[in-house]
Amino acid sequence: MTAGAAAENASGQSEYRISDEVKEAGFEIDPDELASIVREHGMKGLKKNGGVDGIAEKVSVSFEEGVRTSDVSTRQKIYGCNRYTEKPPRSFLMFVWEAMQDLTLIILMICALVSIGVGIATEGWPKGMYDGLGIILSVFLVVMVTAASDYNQSLQFRDLDREKKKISIQVTRDGRKQEISIYDLVVGDVVQLSIGDIVPADGIYISGYSLVIDESSLSGESEPVNVYENKPLLLSGTKVQDGSGKMIVTAVGMRTEWGKLMETLSEGGEDETPLQVKLNGVATVIGKIGLAFAVLTFLVLTVRFLVEKALRNEFTDWSSSDAMTLLNYFAIAVTIIVVAVPEGLPLAVTLSLAFAMKKLMNEKALVRHLSACETMGSATCICTDKTGTLTTNCMVVDKIWIHGKTEVIKSRHSEGILEMGISEGVLSLLFQVIFQNTACETSKDENGKNKILGTPTEKALFEFGLLLGGDFDAQRKDFQIMKVEPFNSVRKKMSVLVALPSGELRAFCKGASEIVLKMCDKFLDDSGKSVPLSEEQILSISDVINGFASEALRTLCLAFKDLDGPAYEGSIPDFGYTLVTVVGIKDPLRPGVKDAVQTCLAAGITVRMVTGDNINTAKAIAKECGILTEGGVAIEGPEFRIMNPQQMREKIPKIQVLE
Repeated sequence: MTAGAAAENASGQSEYRISDEVKEAGFEIDPDELASIVREHGMKGLKKNGGVDGIAEKVSVSFEEGVRTSDVSTRQKIYGCNRYTEKPPRSFLMFVWEAMQDLTLIILMICALVSIGVGIATEGWPKGMYDGLGIILSVFLVVMVTAASDYNQSLQFRDLDREKKKISIQVTRDGRKQEISIYDLVVGDVVQLSIGDIVPADGIYISGYSLVIDESSLSGESEPVNVYENKPLLLSGTKVQDGSGKMIVTAVGMRTEWGKLMETLSEGGEDETPLQVKLNGVATVIGKIGLAFAVLTFLVLTVRFLVEKALRNEFTDWSSSDAMTLLNYFAIAVTIIVVAVPEGLPLAVTLSLAFAMKKLMNEKALVRHLSACETMGSATCICTDKTGTLTTNCMVVDKIWIHGKTEVIKSRHSEGILEMGISEGVLSLLFQVIFQNTACETSKDENGKNKILGTPTEKALFEFGLLLGGDFDAQRKDFQIMKVEPFNSVRKKMSVLVALPSGELRAFCKGASEIVLKMCDKFLDDSGKSVPLSEEQILSISDVINGFASEALRTLCLAFKDLDGPAYEGSIPDFGYTLVTVVGIKDPLRPGVKDAVQTCLAAGITVRMVTGDNINTAKAIAKECGILTEGGVAIEGPEFRIMNPQQMREKIPKIQVLE
């Protein structure tokens, strides 16, 4: 047993011997060995190489500085590029060949050849060629139109796939955070992961908070996987379900688990559209009926000819004129088949689908399956998201409620913002709840200007804090983050636990107003003191929140809580907070949305909004763009889900907004 294991180890070491090329590039680990650590789920390999710190050292990377831009080409040469090997695109001739496989066209081509043969024999050259050549020309036209349409479609979708794969991720390079394309990712890159991100390459966990990964796309297991120091392997193609973290890339492209999987998959063929299936069926039936009548006609004529010949006692006497008579009968039968088979039907179907697809492309609507060209005309309802679809997803703080007063942000300059008269004590806590409890990060671009990386809502709050005169770096320097509970669609809030410079602990929370307000029993007055919240004040703040929402503003509450003692075990508390501010964030409506909604309504298509935002905000946006009309219903998801099937059937036709 020991000898066998030693042999395996020995073979493993010889297999992963470091080449001179790798050594000359300044790296200390073979590309295949590095890739095998994650792909084979081998913790032994990770420990053998000194853990994540040892891996970083062997690929010449520090977690703080990241990869140097000057090394990118060398890393791509040694460890590969983050691209998957794709099948070569099909040529135009392959599309022509596929178009010729249509059953109707095959029948027509056979008929054309028979028609030419019979025509030349009965009518001579070139008159006997006309019917057959006409059929061949029709078939050629159908094949060319079909092939050209499918070929152009494939080119369009190749471009579309290329656009879809232009995903940006946050990495640390040259000592600063920056966004790059996943195609530019190299081994050694330090990648920042957050909720909703697809893991762009195989890698090893460095640090993070409550990182949960959905590996169902690879393993088929629906149960999410917690990733931490003792279970640090991250696979390409999986999705971040919760939390956030940093990883170091160990394999890219075809060396990843996802890349190996892609090698085994083959591209599926295109199915015929429902219309094509039905019309091909009709053409086949007509063709069979035509064939049956042609055979019957030929048999009747032939039998009659033979009977007449027998009655004249000429059955044994055959001449060339008799042969020509039988050939004419055969020509009549072929003519019946040619006339019966609708050669114009495939052409009509192909042209109609091609024109429909072209029209949709002109309207900026690409369809992968031609059947969509047929079924879209039958659409009676369109469900749409709000943020980024109906709105621009470019958010700014428009109004705030603070120390009992509502302020409108009229100016986008620090001088105008500071005219609100916020006291130093309140301002200090406002900076803390904004800058301590944020997923945003700052980075300098190529021109040396500060760039904010984060979601639109986070960026709106962050930019507001900067306009107030806050210093993000100073805030993060003085406070130590102990624990983070990132925002997700279930909690609808983000919480963070920090250690103050004095050593005491303070929790910060921000999120959906209806959730955070219930967690608060105090609020911050104009002097910066925590004052108990009365029932009247809660109702007043609720009115403020509803007022913001009715003006199509996304509302967030920001709060904090001081904890007793320098240590705290367990999750971040969700009660006893002090409300600092309520912010109303504006997301302007996209130009042209109103007209598009009115066009759909005029065409008899119901437009419904499905969003996770506050119901009042959703209603305000829906009214603004014309989705929510008089008699329409706006309903929250939990309320809808508890209805019985009969209630749902009665309510669904009236629903225009679902939150």
